Amino acid sequence: MADTSSGASSSAIEVAPNRVLRPILEITGLRKRFGALEVLRDISLSVASGEVVVVIGPSGSGKTTLLRCINLLEEYDRGSIAVDGEPIGYRIDERTGRRLRMPERDIARARERIGMVFQSFNLFPHMNVLQNIVSAPIRVRRIDRRQAEARALELLAMVGLSDKAAEYPVRLSGGQQQRVAIARALAMDPKIMLFDEVTSALDPELVGEVLAAVQQLARDGMTMVVVTHEMSFARDIADRILFMDEGVIVEEGKPDQLLFAPRTERVRAFLKRYNDRYRI
Repeated sequence: MADTSSGASSSAIEVAPNRVLRPILEITGLRKRFGALEVLRDISLSVASGEVVVVIGPSGSGKTTLLRCINLLEEYDRGSIAVDGEPIGYRIDERTGRRLRMPERDIARARERIGMVFQSFNLFPHMNVLQNIVSAPIRVRRIDRRQAEARALELLAMVGLSDKAAEYPVRLSGGQQQRVAIARALAMDPKIMLFDEVTSALDPELVGEVLAAVQQLARDGMTMVVVTHEMSFARDIADRILFMDEGVIVEEGKPDQLLFAPRTERVRAFLKRYNDRYRI
């Protein structure tokens, strides 16, 4: 991948020789401001089906805002985002060329294709684990309750919580709650999963069980964009790593290339400070 401050990427990603997949996620010229501060500056990114892209960088570099724009939890100011070929948030009027906000109904339908897991678990405290997972499929997708519950039990088995279906969040550890949150997002059968520092709120001994659940998704071929500060995890799971700083993608590459032979001084300086405290 070429080094660029704009983070521009091609509209299709070659993941193996002679094998080019249509992107699940396409971002072009994305810009976002908070007042006078431009936190995303002309971000362009493509993520192919089954690809795992990990985003690293210092605090305040725009990583979380990028994820929140993909899911339209933050309105973006310019550019375009599409998931599985369908626009997120805005369409271009073919007659005038103006960018028009999509109706809320269309935005809600688009969000169904995107699963997101946050730093905080955001489980409903008055619902048990099974109810937390089946609520959205039943209410939003109108799935039959028995079908939704059967799928929820499959997902709980996948994240190692088969015995917790009847428990309430208050009785679960932080790592268990985060794994329930992952199962809940997967219950909507998303095209892509977004993970925002999913271990940052956990005690160190609970981190491994959550990372293992995400690694299993990678092995199963789930398309993912993962923001993390866990460099060893990033190396193990990523097909590509992006380094963001000051609202741009400074560098991107294969894990070993970016982590051990970065091309830019900015990435070298970041990793040196990291390696002074931890080992990759």
